[in-house]
Amino acid sequence: MPTRVHEFAWPDRVVIGTIGLPGTRTFYLQVRAGRQIVSIALEKQQSALLAEKIDEILDQLITIEGNPFSVPTSTPIELVDNDPLEPPQEQFRTGAMSLDWDPTTAQVVIEAYPITDDDTDDNDEPLDENGAIPPEMMLVRMPVGTARAFAKRTREIVGAGRPACPLCGYPIDADGHICTLPEV
Repeated sequence: MPTRVHEFAWPDRVVIGTIGLPGTRTFYLQVRAGRQIVSIALEKQQSALLAEKIDEILDQLITIEGNPFSVPTSTPIELVDNDPLEPPQEQFRTGAMSLDWDPTTAQVVIEAYPITDDDTDDNDEPLDENGAIPPEMMLVRMPVGTARAFAKRTREIVGAGRPACPLCGYPIDADGHICTLPEV
């Protein structure tokens, strides 16, 4: 069965966002082009690493003499997107991801693939003749300004979680934390 590709060459919107409260948030990579919207779930750590690596790619490109790809040093104000996610319908939960640069289009390229664990077929996905979920992936191409804005927003979303304990560094839950709970 051929791979089902959710491809976005010049998306209208590409963001990381969350649903839920800090400590129980679900992270989504949401992409929209026209009326087509695809949302894939991913881990907080995947989101943070994606933003970090996008910035690394852009920072390397900016050092090329003459900045031939017009990579911005900071987020262009017209590309700032602080709007919430559109209500996500999870297409799949992300497993492997890859990040690349396409010099022919001057775009950062993200590929995301679902987790391939056989235990994840308890949703309503159609099954093939072998009882397996058909393979699918998301392919997103972002121009450099959009990529810079995406990385900035993602860092802000990741950083908006639970505060870290000053003693142990682990997140503090709303109902307290072992290091800061009053003694009984």
